[in-house]
Amino acid sequence: AYYKDWQQKYEKLTDMIVPRSSTQIFEDNDHGLFTITLFNKVVDEFKAHARENRFVVREFAYNEEDINAGKNEIVKLENDMKRQYQILLRWLKVNFSEAFIAWIHVKALRLFVESVLRYGLPVNFLSVLIHPNKRTQRKLRDVLNQLYAHLDTSISQGPIDDIPGLNLGTGEYYPYVYFK
Repeated sequence: AYYKDWQQKYEKLTDMIVPRSSTQIFEDNDHGLFTITLFNKVVDEFKAHARENRFVVREFAYNEEDINAGKNEIVKLENDMKRQYQILLRWLKVNFSEAFIAWIHVKALRLFVESVLRYGLPVNFLSVLIHPNKRTQRKLRDVLNQLYAHLDTSISQGPIDDIPGLNLGTGEYYPYVYFK
């Protein structure tokens, strides 16, 4: 709403404003920064009329040394970022494999502990990693349930929900140990 007001009113705030000289140079969520060109002798009058229309005027002093220093700083920061990115990339290549190996070991330990807790000792089980297609997940689940139904008799006895205070979440319980 304010942008339309600005476009309609800025040329008429005072005399000696260059027509269609306003350009937007920055915008964030709430505000926009515009430039205009006008004669020096009407600056104070323009500021007063702009304040009446709820526009905030900021002075800008052109200093080529400051602009060049800012450009040099940007180039320096870009070079530093490229150098730091290469260091980060090397660090990630080394440590990602270590973290992934540790994560897989934790998964294997979790599978071992869950299997021992569910089926007891002596340890006699097979660990398998399967990634089926979305279309075949249900079919795979049915085949696995048929193959390993003999391992858990609690499913064949009926639902476990009739024991008060015990909620095993039978919707995700299978006769084999399963981790998504």
